[in-house]
Amino acid sequence: MSAAGTASWLNIASEIGIIALPIGLLMIAGELDISVGAVIPAASLTAAIVSGHYGLPDWLGITAALGLGLAVGLLNGLFVTRTTIPSLIITIGTMFLTMGLTLGLTVKIAGSTGVSLVPDPLTKAILGDYLGGMFQVTILWWVVFVIGLFWLLHISPMGNWIYALGGDKESARNVGIPTKRLTIGLFMLSGFSAAFVGVSEVMVYQSAQVLAGQSFIFNSIMCVVIGGVLLTGGFGSIVGIVFGTITFSIVNQGIYFTSMDPNIGSVIIGALLLIAVLTNDTFRQLALSYSSKKGGPS
Repeated sequence: MSAAGTASWLNIASEIGIIALPIGLLMIAGELDISVGAVIPAASLTAAIVSGHYGLPDWLGITAALGLGLAVGLLNGLFVTRTTIPSLIITIGTMFLTMGLTLGLTVKIAGSTGVSLVPDPLTKAILGDYLGGMFQVTILWWVVFVIGLFWLLHISPMGNWIYALGGDKESARNVGIPTKRLTIGLFMLSGFSAAFVGVSEVMVYQSAQVLAGQSFIFNSIMCVVIGGVLLTGGFGSIVGIVFGTITFSIVNQGIYFTSMDPNIGSVIIGALLLIAVLTNDTFRQLALSYSSKKGGPS
């Protein structure tokens, strides 16, 4: 509960949380994006190469990095909407494609698998600074994402479209919901969010590495599942995703504040995920039961 202890898990929660939010929206819509694990280092290295290696303005490197995330999201969305291949398989493919291109181009351009970047003071203050010397400014950006996506899912009409898309895609299309454009938009939002985290990381640590970001894939999905989003789609909330992210981060970091062997941390996280999946299935059964009663004879 100390300031330093709170910062230790809140800093992690903010980065995972920014990615978990759009991943949660995709899962509510019945889709999944694995490529975020490759977009993060790709965006970090794009910003570092453009603004660090070539010495161009920071805003240009950031724009290129965010554009890369949007491009990968667009590619994912187009493949998902124009083929019958599951989004899991498609995003695994784009993940390896992005990883391969990132590694090859980074080595060819910079001559190594890592690139450094020293941002200017303004960029550092906006994206990579620490508040009070402990709390990453990314926490404030996480709050912005939470507010924006809460409005999108729970207040705007598009939220009902997302739920309908995850409930029954054919029925959603038949009532006039632009399912293809909505799916592409959600994938682009996921790619943008992953790229934003990648940019934030390079501004904080002033260095980008090819292999960074892999842990975000399953950690973000775990936060979403712990937050009560159904694996089958059609149910979930932004508040649940936020609490799932906080729960995961506290457990993940809390292990190091106890007398337990840190090596059993993965066991505890695995057990937490298993409990979340079992609970998720219970929520699904309750939802189906409620729907059956509601649609029964009057």
